[in-house]
Amino acid sequence: MGFGNIFPTLHNKKIVCRVLIDSEEANFYFTKMKALFLIAILLVAVHGGSSVPHDYTRGQVLKHLLLSGECSFEGIALHGKVKIVTSFPDIEIKVVNSFPDIKVKWVQSFPDDCGEWQVVESFPDFTIQFVESFPDLEVEFVESFPGMN
Repeated sequence: MGFGNIFPTLHNKKIVCRVLIDSEEANFYFTKMKALFLIAILLVAVHGGSSVPHDYTRGQVLKHLLLSGECSFEGIALHGKVKIVTSFPDIEIKVVNSFPDIKVKWVQSFPDDCGEWQVVESFPDFTIQFVESFPDLEVEFVESFPGMN
């Protein structure tokens, strides 16, 4: 298995990395800061010092790191349909104005990207409760560019 090729481009203020590994192609979308952080991790991973198993080829290391950069909290994807509850939530959140764990944009439909949430009353993907202290996540609500920090 070969190392693969990365072709970064800028699209709607996000970096799109088109990755080719052994004729498999995948597109990954990152903010500029996440892309710089990922590149730094990849440089360390492909040149030694990684926590990825040592018998991985360079292509497998790259694929592992790209695919594990999900937008989730304790196995819960942080996009989708959300129900606001007052007890027994999946995630307790605190609203902040700076340094959030995730920036969230409320949408009316198709909450498919990281940080896009749609409020529903039934069949939620996960539930949240607003708290003032000891939150699981700190959230900032935004009108554009949602996602993990």
